[in-house]
Amino acid sequence: MLRLFVGSAKIEPPLTPPPKPCLTVYFRDVKKRTHVTEGNDPIWNEALVWYLWNRPLEKDSFLQIILRDMTPSKKERFIGLATVLLKSLEKKSREVLFVKDLVLLNHSMEPTECTINLQVFHMTQEDFERTEKEDVLGITMKEAARQKLMVPGATTPVVLSSKPQHFQVRVKVFEGRQLMGNNIKAITKVTIAGHQHHTRVKMGNNPFFNEIFFQNFHEIPAKFFDEVILIQVVNSALPRSKAEIGRFQTDIGFIYHCPGHAIIRKWLGLCHPNKSTSGVRGYLKVTICVLGAGDRAPLDQKLAYSTDDVQVFKSTAVPIKMAYLQFFIYCAEDLHSEKRPIVNPVLEVELIGEKLKTIVQTQTDNPIWNQILTFQIQMPCLSRYIKFRVLNCPKQNCWDEIGTVTLCLNQISSSGELIEGMYSGFLPCFGPCFLTLHGGKKPPFRIYADPCIHDSIRDGLSYRGRVYLELITQLKSQQETWIKDLSRDVIRVEKQQNRQKYGLCVVFISCTMMPSFKDLIQFEVSIGYYGNKMDLNYKPLVSTTQYSPVIYDGNIYYYVPWYNTKPVVAVTSNWEDVSFRINCLNVLQVTRDHLKANLDTLKSIRNPRDPDVLSQWEKLRQELMEDCKTPLPDVKDHPKATNLDKQKWELRSLLLQELAQKAQKAEPRDMVATVEDWLQSLDVVLTEPQVSLPDVMIWLMAKDQRVAYARVPAHRVLFSQAGPLHSGSFCGKIQTLVLQYPEGEGPKNTVPGHLRVCMWLGNVSDSKNLQLLHDGDMVVYAETYENEAKYKDQWGQQGLKRCPNFSDVMGRKALPKTDFREPPGWHWQDDWIVEPQKRLLLDIDINKSQVLEEVYENEERDARGAWVPATIPNTDVNGHPVEARENVRCPEGWHFTKEWIPELNRAVDSEGWEYGVGIPPSGLPQVWSSVEKTYHSHRRRHWLRVRFRDHGELDLEEETLSFLQLDQAQEKEGWEYGTFGSKFHLSPHPQSRFRRRCWHRRLAPDNDDKDIAPIFLLEGSLILDLQDRPKKEEENKGWPWAQLKETWKPKPGDARQPDLPFIYCVPNKPHYYQLFCYIYQVRNSVPNQILTFQGAFIRVVFLHHSQCTQALVSSAVPTWAQTLIFQHLLLYEDPQDTKEGPPLVVMELWQRDSLGKEVLWGRSMWPPVVSLDLQNWILPPLRWHPLVKELGGEEGQILASCEMILETENLKEKHQPILNVPWKNGIYTLPRSIQPTLRKMAIEILAWGLRNMTKVHYPQLVVEFGEQSLSTKPISDYQKNPNFPESVLFFTVLMPTEAVYALPLVMKVVDTQDFGQKKVVGRANVDILQPYFCDPWVQSYIPRQVPTLSEKKQQRGDFLWFFCEKFWFKSSKAEDEYEHEVDWWSKFFWATGDYEKTSKYKYKDYHTIKVFDCELEAEPDFQGLQDFCQTFQLYQEKPKADSPVVGEFKGLFRIYPFPENPEAPEPPRQFPVLPERDDFPQQCLVRVYVVRAINLQPQDFNGLCDPYVILKLGKTKLGNRDLYQPNTVDPIFGTVFELTCNIPLEKDLHIQLFDFDMFSADDEIGTTIIDLENRLLSGFGACCGLAKSYFVSGPFIWRDQIRPSYLLERYTKGKGQPPPVFNPEEDSVLYNGEEINLKTFEPEPPTVPGLGPNKERLALHILNTLGLVPEHVETRTLYSKSQPSIDQGKLQLWVDIFPKKLGAPGPQVDISPRKPKRYELRCIIWKTAQVDLVHETFSRERMSDIYVKGWLFGLEKDMQKTDIHYHSLTGEGNFNWRFIFPMDYLAAEGVCIQSQKDYIWSLDPTLMKYPARLIIQVWDNDIFSADDFLGVLELDLSDMPFPAQHAHYCTLKMMDNTSPQYKHFSLFKKKVVTGWWPCQVYNEDKWRMSGKVKMTLEILTEKEALIRPAGRGQSEPNQYPTLHPPPRAGGPLMWMKSPIKNFCLACWKRYRFRIVGLVFLSIAVFMLFKFIYAAPSYLAMNLIKPEFRMAPPPIKVVNVMNPQDQNKPPSSAA
Repeated sequence: MLRLFVGSAKIEPPLTPPPKPCLTVYFRDVKKRTHVTEGNDPIWNEALVWYLWNRPLEKDSFLQIILRDMTPSKKERFIGLATVLLKSLEKKSREVLFVKDLVLLNHSMEPTECTINLQVFHMTQEDFERTEKEDVLGITMKEAARQKLMVPGATTPVVLSSKPQHFQVRVKVFEGRQLMGNNIKAITKVTIAGHQHHTRVKMGNNPFFNEIFFQNFHEIPAKFFDEVILIQVVNSALPRSKAEIGRFQTDIGFIYHCPGHAIIRKWLGLCHPNKSTSGVRGYLKVTICVLGAGDRAPLDQKLAYSTDDVQVFKSTAVPIKMAYLQFFIYCAEDLHSEKRPIVNPVLEVELIGEKLKTIVQTQTDNPIWNQILTFQIQMPCLSRYIKFRVLNCPKQNCWDEIGTVTLCLNQISSSGELIEGMYSGFLPCFGPCFLTLHGGKKPPFRIYADPCIHDSIRDGLSYRGRVYLELITQLKSQQETWIKDLSRDVIRVEKQQNRQKYGLCVVFISCTMMPSFKDLIQFEVSIGYYGNKMDLNYKPLVSTTQYSPVIYDGNIYYYVPWYNTKPVVAVTSNWEDVSFRINCLNVLQVTRDHLKANLDTLKSIRNPRDPDVLSQWEKLRQELMEDCKTPLPDVKDHPKATNLDKQKWELRSLLLQELAQKAQKAEPRDMVATVEDWLQSLDVVLTEPQVSLPDVMIWLMAKDQRVAYARVPAHRVLFSQAGPLHSGSFCGKIQTLVLQYPEGEGPKNTVPGHLRVCMWLGNVSDSKNLQLLHDGDMVVYAETYENEAKYKDQWGQQGLKRCPNFSDVMGRKALPKTDFREPPGWHWQDDWIVEPQKRLLLDIDINKSQVLEEVYENEERDARGAWVPATIPNTDVNGHPVEARENVRCPEGWHFTKEWIPELNRAVDSEGWEYGVGIPPSGLPQVWSSVEKTYHSHRRRHWLRVRFRDHGELDLEEETLSFLQLDQAQEKEGWEYGTFGSKFHLSPHPQSRFRRRCWHRRLAPDNDDKDIAPIFLLEGSLILDLQDRPKKEEENKGWPWAQLKETWKPKPGDARQPDLPFIYCVPNKPHYYQLFCYIYQVRNSVPNQILTFQGAFIRVVFLHHSQCTQALVSSAVPTWAQTLIFQHLLLYEDPQDTKEGPPLVVMELWQRDSLGKEVLWGRSMWPPVVSLDLQNWILPPLRWHPLVKELGGEEGQILASCEMILETENLKEKHQPILNVPWKNGIYTLPRSIQPTLRKMAIEILAWGLRNMTKVHYPQLVVEFGEQSLSTKPISDYQKNPNFPESVLFFTVLMPTEAVYALPLVMKVVDTQDFGQKKVVGRANVDILQPYFCDPWVQSYIPRQVPTLSEKKQQRGDFLWFFCEKFWFKSSKAEDEYEHEVDWWSKFFWATGDYEKTSKYKYKDYHTIKVFDCELEAEPDFQGLQDFCQTFQLYQEKPKADSPVVGEFKGLFRIYPFPENPEAPEPPRQFPVLPERDDFPQQCLVRVYVVRAINLQPQDFNGLCDPYVILKLGKTKLGNRDLYQPNTVDPIFGTVFELTCNIPLEKDLHIQLFDFDMFSADDEIGTTIIDLENRLLSGFGACCGLAKSYFVSGPFIWRDQIRPSYLLERYTKGKGQPPPVFNPEEDSVLYNGEEINLKTFEPEPPTVPGLGPNKERLALHILNTLGLVPEHVETRTLYSKSQPSIDQGKLQLWVDIFPKKLGAPGPQVDISPRKPKRYELRCIIWKTAQVDLVHETFSRERMSDIYVKGWLFGLEKDMQKTDIHYHSLTGEGNFNWRFIFPMDYLAAEGVCIQSQKDYIWSLDPTLMKYPARLIIQVWDNDIFSADDFLGVLELDLSDMPFPAQHAHYCTLKMMDNTSPQYKHFSLFKKKVVTGWWPCQVYNEDKWRMSGKVKMTLEILTEKEALIRPAGRGQSEPNQYPTLHPPPRAGGPLMWMKSPIKNFCLACWKRYRFRIVGLVFLSIAVFMLFKFIYAAPSYLAMNLIKPEFRMAPPPIKVVNVMNPQDQNKPPSSAA
């Protein structure tokens, strides 16, 4: 749509006479023009609209503008023209082109001095809206969507409350990855709030579970969100103590507050709780979902197993970083327990269910722990808060809770998502700082935007002390234990704790709207323990107001009569100086408050056409930009600033900069949603957890019991020296506090009061010139009461008994005047004077107009049996004595109209007596009877009399003031007569036995020039000497601030309350005001709820004044249009204070039934507009304000405004405001200037028919608007045709021009029953009329027409072509060829993005289907399929909140202006009279394609169900109970149901899923309902979705009844366009005036087989661009009656509807489930290498007996293993062994299918899906012990790494998917692969390679396996290939066969180097020995005969022949 907003023009030079200009605009030859105006400066402010339909803007699009003078006396005079190019709007939808001072051209195309101002706005088809004015606020259309429920059977989310609600938790466990451990048998245990579930056992380190667990709850939300979800992965093969691999836990509240209430497919890091240094021990992929009533579970259509995200756990999306939260627990202070005075405290820290405790400190309330508690968490942490509990542990019994505090993680950390850009956030950190503990009574349940506040606010209300701690987050653990003593020096934190004295001053202005209190009340103010009068450990302070009664306000509430004496309290305390931190917080708070106030004003306007919208929007933006530019106080350089202070300062500064930029660029579109996002961002950073100052508590006390409270954060009233901007927003300002009852106390849905106070908190050194109110003086005085009793007719002290002579007001404590002493800094100003406290003497009936007086006359029997007066003859109903009725005098100002009469309207006799038997000890009967018996001993008679107030000159309030200001000169003594606990009076009564009088002595401050306000010096008692009191023993050891504690403490057992002075603020003079309340109407804002207000009226309460509007009889939208005027309102406060903080105006909506009982429906509060001067006075416009119930959300809205005007002398003379309010019929109506303007409007109604109404005869529709009504003719035969005979109704009404002020449209169904009796059997209200407003003069509007459902004229050629086409379809052979390649499931998985196996199919783009994740009616593009007529649900005549639906009305409305001038042309009708509707009822053929169900609610004990489908349509029921899907929660049905029906008699299709049970009745899982009539009537073509391509053969054959060309012709006919003209020669069509060629959609001729003719393809291409329903699958949510608001699962289906009159439909689509294909995996284990050697022989040799195991994941029963390679000394093993694994593989999902029974007794097998994963394990064989695990290899057959060709290149890096060096492949495509793969083992907390395996993997189909058979192992048939036994060195008995050989081999192999070395060493030693042995003789010979050394040895000749001569000596001859 193109919209041109014509603003104004300027004609220069001016024309005379003044022209009547009119602007004509041309766009695409379509002419539009503005209305004719007059003058040379015309202003039109008119919008011209062109609907683009399917022709978007082009680059050369333009607007041609011509300005003419339309003066009738002459011809049209040309003024100028111009051209506006639209190129900038071509691609930018919803952009505004501002054209300012556009110069016009003359006939010669020369510029003139004439200019014009325009705005051009472009909207696409998606942004198209029917109305001209768009909803810039963004709230009108949301409300319109809420008033109608498009999806039958759906529910809306239920708002959280304090009552138990239905919840459901779903945890789906997909798979685990990289689990630490060897040979793991993994089980996942899921514990949901104590309910445990567990998966099946899976083997391997990457188990695939694919199991889902459900758990239903009915709990209070606050309690439910605190529960924990614990997920543990356990190795079932190990002992329990060592079985846990890792765990993950989160709290339910964190999941619920996530987007969509779920985390989907997240990888969770598993950590071991007892191993801090082990880090992440594996990963688990889960989906966790927490659903409340009405919530819808997010749809997850991805396959359970996918290889795409194998490495997701290595990305930043997974918390793989472990963090360690270290809590440095230093100490605590002021720990008190209600049960025990002395405590043994211990601090417990809880994080996600894990708890750690400090040590127990004995007998101390100021413990010092100095310990470190460490938690191991994942970052980001899936938890919301950290909970601290201080327990009292006497004798190790830690059940007594002292106090708790909750620390939200989002307040002490940031993820960086809040700031756009590079900001990364910060880790959790805190302190060192104090955390305030609370306990005792809890506040009532409230709903807050921040999920963390919901839990933290649930801490108790009572202050219980503070804990001093620090939090540091580290990414690396530096300690081994979780609890450790703090050994480091802690002196650095002491500098943070120097205390300063703070003063808190509170002035009580008023307290109104209170319930009745019989006792006197007072208010107590405390901060921490300071000011708590129940705690005697602290110095007494002036923390309580004086006792006061509550008096009746004349209507229904009570108030405290403070008037001109405002109580003041002053409390001093000692705290740390945190002003630097709070200054920054207060500056940010100002920004937030300004933004919130402007947002509320923007919301109150509601009307997008209101001129104040844009001005308020600009004001909001400008103020936000100015506030964001205000710099935050810098805390980075502050010496006390913590790390959290610095991080939050940076975060806040960046956010303010970002908000300023957004505000500057923001456009006036969706204003409310935009500002709410900004406000939410501010709320996130606004919270400050380090404000160590406790909240200020104001308690309402009665009988010394705390009844109600108001809590004020300390920083909101804290004073700052830096200026007002840095001070609290309510510091020194009047604010209204709404009191609340603690949880479980007080009446329900009531408020205990509205309290107006003025508060100031700050350092006492800043309080020198403290003055909270602009007008008033502080008065301080001491008070005591003198008491006397009448004894023997004399007043004195003798009869006082226990009451002292001088006491406090309650008579409990003695307060002699002589004991009073002035406090330091003060002195006595006067002496003691008698001053009666008239406030305590006020009559509680002072504001009542009449009072019922009653007296019971009592008699008893005497000894003779006669009735005589009783001992106490006159009593009240409880038997207490009262004055005799004869002596009861009429008070002054009252009179009696009748005398005493006995009450006879109850169970009494004719004289009014009732009888009973006296029961001791009281002697009074407990039971009374109306019949006298002889044994009755007592009787009584009830006497009544009504007294009425005299009508004097003074009103009620003036009479009260006159009594308070009465001068008691006559009664100088000032005595008050009465008794304690009863009312005191100034005048004595005959029965008075006690009297008292009040003595006052005023105090005045000393004239010393001090820097402290005097009221902060009023510490301690006035009557007790502090030096005489025992001081509290302080501990000498500990922190230095412990010595600053107050030393005042009473003696043990002394519970007397010390006496304190009273402080009052006395205003100088009163001021009078007039209050005007302008009330128009009330609307109900609860969606899907129709309410009728009976006797509705508004009660306006302002302080203690109230008035009521007139009561309306019965109305759905009560409209009063009345003004309530409060005159002469008295306020004792300065007008400037009143203007800055005016009292709230409370408007209450009440209903009054026929019996006169009034019930409160809702309440709204807001401050009025205060006018102190009438110079610039204007009436405040009407605004919408929320009506809320006490403990609930918004229930309705009231349109009203209020103003308060100060009465001045000027005003009294003129009375100007009252004169502006008209008087009519006894009431003040609204002033004309703010009354909604009425205009004549036309209402057209398309009344189609009634549906689903039972027991009606002749129903008719009656439409009411205000007092006007119109009805249809009755339906003659509802059972045969429920449509109305006349479909169009028309009538004119007077309606406000603004739709937001319009009354609702009421529709009633009236049935004419027997004997002509008429009865209303159903009704519906249309509250929001904005969507039905239209412009009847829009040229492009097309009236609603009934879709053509029958064809009477059809050419014969078309029939012949149709039958030929049918025959061609059946005879084509392409279908068989096509069938094996793709099918419907291929198209389905292409749409869901999960089908990767055929993603490379080249014709995939021709076969697309749309999968909607919701119901088709919920898709916004299709308008709920209610474009022809909407469905309005009908309720009972007097509907309630839970009324059932009694029927439906189908129809539509149109509202538009109607000319009041009868001569003016009437606008065209929007609903033309429809012709005879012979097509209805319509016989139709319905095909329901049920595809699958997702995440069904389990119905069986095993966590599964056996679902089957049942269809119900009218009386037809289809479905087979025997065709159930056993043991599954995700069944795949793939079923088509075909049935016939008669629409609209049978329009609601019920699709039910049941759970099959053998022996019991089947359980209903869930039901979904489809309105077939809406789909049949819709113009979006919902009967049969449009296919992407037109096929005449193949699996995607055209299935509709009508060809695309005829569908296009019907579409143009329905839109009022000319029929399309096809040109077969050029393959083009003339459609809507534009020629479209087939080449536009098909640039190249398609080659896909089976396509139809060009004509049909071209028509189908055009149809697909018209926004019609495509071929689709919708996802419908199932609901059940047992849990009507809880999602029971999803059902995916689609429905085709074929009217039988249009002919036979196409063939059914085959969606039968795919069956897995049989494959055979052959794995040949050739050898291993480098396998770990785990055994050591006796010769210390390392060896292993290696064998290999293998199996497919999930098929562990078919585990196979090789033979054993014994005695492998090198890690090598030869096997030549074949594994054969048959499997059923489903290629579409990439999983293997196995069907098996879980147990022997199981009825049906369970279908399990597993990934096609081969697991190979290497083991070492042991004979006498368990085999040793050596390594594992897991290969995903569809995504496995290429093997290494040599063992040397085989490494663990091959298994890394992220490495680009190693590629992956699918074995199903490659078929055969051989190579080496690495094995790994987990050792010493890490994975390492433990061996290598060489394998051949081959995948064969079942047919190929039969052709090529092979046996397992080496058995026959041993072929393909043939495997021979491997050559091995030996066997298992090798050592016994050749021991010597093996021994030598073992020795040589192991000790060969030593043996060789030993041989060489032996030779060397032997030679050395020989040398040493021969050396001495050799040396001796050299020394003796040295010549022998060189001479050769002598030659000796031996005679051998003569041996006898040998003994002879030699001869001398030689």
